[in-house]
Amino acid sequence: MNRGTWTSWPSREALGRAYRTRPRAAIGRFVGSLVLVGLLWGTFSGGAFTVPQAIGVLMGVAGCVVVGRAFFRATLRNHLWPSLGLLVLLMAAAFAAHEAGVGVLAVVLWCGCAVTALERLPLSAAAPLTAAALAAYAVVKDDGWLTTVITTGSLCLGGYVLRLDAEARGNAQRLLAQEKAARAAEAGTAALAERSRIAREIHDVLAHSLSAQLVHLEAARLLIEREPSGGFRDQVLERVVAARSMAAEGLAETRQALSALRGEMTPVEDFLRQLVAGESADVRVTGEPRPLGAEASQAVRRVAQEALTNTRKHAPGAAVSVLLEYLPDAVVLEVRDPGGRRREDELAVSGSGYGLLGMRERAELLGGTLDAGPEEEGFVVSLWVPA
Repeated sequence: MNRGTWTSWPSREALGRAYRTRPRAAIGRFVGSLVLVGLLWGTFSGGAFTVPQAIGVLMGVAGCVVVGRAFFRATLRNHLWPSLGLLVLLMAAAFAAHEAGVGVLAVVLWCGCAVTALERLPLSAAAPLTAAALAAYAVVKDDGWLTTVITTGSLCLGGYVLRLDAEARGNAQRLLAQEKAARAAEAGTAALAERSRIAREIHDVLAHSLSAQLVHLEAARLLIEREPSGGFRDQVLERVVAARSMAAEGLAETRQALSALRGEMTPVEDFLRQLVAGESADVRVTGEPRPLGAEASQAVRRVAQEALTNTRKHAPGAAVSVLLEYLPDAVVLEVRDPGGRRREDELAVSGSGYGLLGMRERAELLGGTLDAGPEEEGFVVSLWVPA
């Protein structure tokens, strides 16, 4: 054994009960109950105690149980001095039980302290306590030297075997947790690679096509502007400009989708400020900002875009208020304009192709809600999604 072996605590997995299997836990409870019943039977079966004395012994047993539980909690937190103090208190209780004539309780406490110290304490602290407990046990029992050596040696061996068994279980649990983490990381890497592949395909096909359309539409606009002014010429120019604007919006949306697929999206609050740049809009962020999942982030962005598009259509020039609130387990977006009422059937209309009814379905698929409707003199769109 090296120096670290003598001074180190058993692992938290070894000391805790959370990683024990159900059969092992059931066996432990059964053995503990059996020891307690045997202890009480051995103490009171002879009828040597009066009722007040028996009550005192029972209170002493209950106190030892409480101290033992406190010892287990202290060792789980790796608090050395409280653990040593509680164990010494149990050994002192064993001496008191011996002096009171409760020999069975004294023997159980000394043997339990010896085994438990080896199982749950650093070996450098456990060794002297175990030696003291077994020495007291040997003096009290006063058996032959061979029986005493065999018994104390068996207790030492049993305590150390329990320690090794707990460490083996702890190591197995750590390896299992590491394997799960490695599998999750592998799955995440595979998903990211697939999303990157899809992003490349979209970029090579759709984004390239939209960029080419923008170039041709801009060239067409310049050619039309050179023609003499007239009703037909102005109508064609208006349609070309509208088509160019739609292609530019589509290209911007495509680039945002590509960023989302590649995990390179800007924070939602920055996106909202960019979205209302140059407009009479106020963006407020409350709560502690944090990165959102791709689906929740996209839902917030799409709803904000749709709500602002509807505001520009039906309440142009209105002072829009945008609130983004980070809750402990969710995110809330509220877009409010003070003027311009809309009919409910207008919620599904949008020049960008994304209606608020579709956004409501997106929110419900994520386990959230979306409410949109008139309020006082204005209109409010409110989104809540878990995140």
